Amino acid sequence: MAKQAPFPPQPSQAEMQPVLHLFNSGKMAEAEQAAKKLANRYPNTFILYQILGIAQDSLSKPQAAIESYKKALSIQPNTPDLHFNLGIALTNIGDLQGASGHYQQAIALQPNFFEAYGNLGALLQKQGLLEDAIKNYQIALNIHEDARGHFNMGTALRDQGKLDEAIKHFKDAIRLFPNYADAHNYLGECLRDQGNMEDAVKSYLDTLKLNPEHAGANYNMGEFLYLANRFDEAVEHFERSRLDDWQERALYCTYKAEHFDAFKTKLDEIVRTHKKHDAPFLATLSSHYARNFGVEDQYNFCKNGFDFVYQNSIAELAEPNSQFLKDLLNDIDNTAIEVRAQGMIINGKQSAGNLFKRPEASFRKLGELVKQEFINYKNRFAGADCELIKSFPEELEFTSSWYVRLRRAGYVDRHIHEVGWISGAVYLVLPKDRKDPLEGCFEYGLHGDNYPQKHNDFPVGVASPNVGDIVLFPSSLFHRTIPFNSNEERICIAFDLKPQGEIFRRSNY
Repeated sequence: MAKQAPFPPQPSQAEMQPVLHLFNSGKMAEAEQAAKKLANRYPNTFILYQILGIAQDSLSKPQAAIESYKKALSIQPNTPDLHFNLGIALTNIGDLQGASGHYQQAIALQPNFFEAYGNLGALLQKQGLLEDAIKNYQIALNIHEDARGHFNMGTALRDQGKLDEAIKHFKDAIRLFPNYADAHNYLGECLRDQGNMEDAVKSYLDTLKLNPEHAGANYNMGEFLYLANRFDEAVEHFERSRLDDWQERALYCTYKAEHFDAFKTKLDEIVRTHKKHDAPFLATLSSHYARNFGVEDQYNFCKNGFDFVYQNSIAELAEPNSQFLKDLLNDIDNTAIEVRAQGMIINGKQSAGNLFKRPEASFRKLGELVKQEFINYKNRFAGADCELIKSFPEELEFTSSWYVRLRRAGYVDRHIHEVGWISGAVYLVLPKDRKDPLEGCFEYGLHGDNYPQKHNDFPVGVASPNVGDIVLFPSSLFHRTIPFNSNEERICIAFDLKPQGEIFRRSNY
């Protein structure tokens, strides 16, 4: 009879007790060191690597945690919790494919593991696979209804432009966990997108009651207050938020309030201390101030924005009887996409959500064609001595994308895209019956949004697109649609290229 291999030696209860005591007391650094020492003596002890992985995770050592979880799984491969923890750690280092595999293994081992379904949904949402994300969120909610699950579902539905459904899930999250500050804030953002500012502000204030320092709610209150021309109050909220472009927003409010000396002092400090002049919104403010007061523009994002307006024809849209154009217009006409309330659009409407993240093949295809035009744009202006080109985003992602439909006498008022880098539009339908050749054209310039003016000498430029054309321009430029008077429609799909880093918010077109 063959001899069985001896069972690997394991630490005694007395040897394990100090490690467990440190771990259970939350002393993770000491627990890590104690577990490492014991693991050197007993290298095949599952619980030591499990403790190591969790401790290293909590100490923000994701790579070390991954190695510990993998070692534990090599000893006990059928442990769903460890696959789940490993999925989280892999997500933290950006290995989404590896993380997805381990969440799926956790689910295979424990089919009712709703947290694994939820995390898998979050991974899919991060990759823009909203339909698949929603399926996983729904499975998680079917297994166990919890506030986090409803919150996740709400964010995905909002990305799809399904605001009514998203609102329902944010309200469900709050019903299950009334102190869920993020859910209150996101509910407010959806209500804002529907044009219900009264209830939106109530949701922001509910968030701030729960957490006065909540970054998103402070930012959103800042936006509401500056739209209400309460600029000094808005500055306080932006400065409290410290979120994304808060500094530009606060400076904007200072300028709109005509505190010009304070504005100049703050702008000079930014120019002096920022290594890169890579904020388009600051570029708008700096160029307007320079033109207004006849001084040199010191902010080198894109001092001569007119030189960086790009127009090209997308062959698949411009060809006669283009099937691709027909598909896009059919999806715009027949897909259930909610409309976003938009005060700058006169006699028209704008879609909610992120169009290029939707499942329709026509929108996905157009997104890829636009990305190629971004590459063409970068190549066209290669070597330009400004941050617009030198710091051009490496990852071609869209902050947002949406359609705009205008009817007779329709136009979009002058504005900028504060959270873009390069902005643009693809033109699908244009009015033909024009008494003036400029009707329905795209105008860009240095002034807009009722910025304070010391004179009227602010230049403008005009692009006259054809069906199938794409126009790209620095997000720092003001732009508008020139009104048209025919009974035809004007339809375009607009978008922003995402700046480097995490920028989040939808801009307007």
